[in-house]
Amino acid sequence: MAYPNDRKYTKEHEWITPDGTIGITQYAQESLGDIVFVDLPKVGTEITAGKTFGTVESVKAVSDLYAPASGTVAEVNGELATSPEKVNKDPHATWMVKIKLKNPDELNGLLSAADYEKFAGEEAGH
Repeated sequence: MAYPNDRKYTKEHEWITPDGTIGITQYAQESLGDIVFVDLPKVGTEITAGKTFGTVESVKAVSDLYAPASGTVAEVNGELATSPEKVNKDPHATWMVKIKLKNPDELNGLLSAADYEKFAGEEAGH
């Protein structure tokens, strides 16, 4: 799986673009299986890097979503309330929230696409 180079990744399997758009990775989606529900914060909510900001529920489990960076939720992908399966179809194109970054330098501490791919491969035991 090639991970897009236009974003940074967390070891908790979220991605973030430089403009503050957040989603989950292909690896996370594959690990979860069929996603049936996504619980996201409301617009205006402050989220903190490394802290949970929502959950993803699949037929297998409920998993926390961890903020890759701190900021204020500016937009929530409302389509996921009625069509959570969009994440299964294309997790790298299906965003969850967009935040106004508090400190864009926080992104420097996240994984590049190549580093994340290596990390995910090791975690999967390949």
